[in-house]
Amino acid sequence: MVFSSLLFLFRFLPAVLVVYFLVPRRFRNLVLFLFSLLFYAWGEPVYIVLMLVSILVSYTGGIVVDRMKKSGRPGAAKTALIVSSVISLSLLGFFKYADFAINTVNSITGAGLALLNIALPIGISFYTFQTMSYTIDVYRGEAEVQKNLISFGTYVVMFPQLIAGPIVQYKTIDQQLRSRRETSEEFAAGVHRFMIGLGKKVLLANNAGALWDTIRTMTYAELPAATAWMGLAAYSFQLYFDFSAYSDMAIGLGHMFGFRFLENFNYPYISKSITEFWRRWHISLSTWFRDYVYIPLGGNRVNTLRHIRNIFVVWLLTGIWHGANWNFVIWGVYYGILLLVEKFFLGKYLKKLPAVFQHIYCIFFVMIGWNLFVFEDMGLGLGFMRALFGGYGQGFANEETLYLLYNNLILLVMLILGSTHLPKRIGEKICAVISGSDVAVILVRNIFYAAIFILSVAWLVDASFNPFLYFRF
Repeated sequence: MVFSSLLFLFRFLPAVLVVYFLVPRRFRNLVLFLFSLLFYAWGEPVYIVLMLVSILVSYTGGIVVDRMKKSGRPGAAKTALIVSSVISLSLLGFFKYADFAINTVNSITGAGLALLNIALPIGISFYTFQTMSYTIDVYRGEAEVQKNLISFGTYVVMFPQLIAGPIVQYKTIDQQLRSRRETSEEFAAGVHRFMIGLGKKVLLANNAGALWDTIRTMTYAELPAATAWMGLAAYSFQLYFDFSAYSDMAIGLGHMFGFRFLENFNYPYISKSITEFWRRWHISLSTWFRDYVYIPLGGNRVNTLRHIRNIFVVWLLTGIWHGANWNFVIWGVYYGILLLVEKFFLGKYLKKLPAVFQHIYCIFFVMIGWNLFVFEDMGLGLGFMRALFGGYGQGFANEETLYLLYNNLILLVMLILGSTHLPKRIGEKICAVISGSDVAVILVRNIFYAAIFILSVAWLVDASFNPFLYFRF
């Protein structure tokens, strides 16, 4: 089940909202917990057991860590933390990376080991990091131990952010799990944020994805460079609007239930450097690696060689986290190298360039990165990369290029503008013009959100293409 489906919009969400607000407040975490299990089980009922095991491991680990600390046994507390983390990472490693490891061994040694062919549990990368952050936060004293199993389970499996984030650190919603107040203002803000996300997903990401699918299936040796770049741009927009839309909808749903999740995107495609890009893209993942890997390794408060090592380790792990394939490893190393080059050499020169050249530089390398990211078959990836630079002698453009550009020009303009602050600023100016009448402001806003909803539902009625890309990571 996905947020941008008629089943979710007209059956699941209304049902959970009705039950949630009808029951006494003390049962609301239980309602979220049970409905979240149903949400997950809708697609993968067999992996409910895996999720419950993960919950029990970290819940028990947190209690043991807390008890050992309070009894003056820091060594035992650290051991409990390590055991809990190793079990969580082992589950992630087995279900996500077992076949990758076997394939690698077979490629190197020719052993011919049989693959396990284990289906990847949806969202396991996200909820594993969440459960680990809990035990680590308890060990560090940054969060109180949660002794209510249902409340802890709610944190782990909460359906708004369960499948594809944002990655919620326990310490950021600890108090909200224990005591929160839902208000009509928060609920309305949540609905509005959800509608924005729904529109981004259905009207922008899905259509960008359709353009990318058209181009990626062409013969690369005959693909004009301009067409290849148009396709890569379409994928870049699809990934951004798809993932940021999910985050918008997750944050909006959180508001409806009284939770405030941290932002996950901040217009990354307006960045002027790769360093800035990663401060704006998938913020919750970058924050997680900063807090639980980079800083514990010493961060930038070490000598230069160790600083380089720390950055390299973080980006190697970031690549591996995204997928069990060598293209993701190379993608992570690619960004590690770019960030090191910016930090120790290029950054000071880059800042002296006009803003437009800084922006072109950033977008160029980001798009090349997405070329590495999207093709798990590295042969196909290299073939498409060659087409980007006219490596087949196929020319810059042809009639098909112009045809695709003509038919998708409005979409591309909307994607470009939607990646900037401009739509938000226009909305703010319109509201400022009519600010003398509160009724007019409310009316205009509600008409805008209703229009997004109606258009999205109309598109979904006949749509067959509606995946969330980050579900497979």
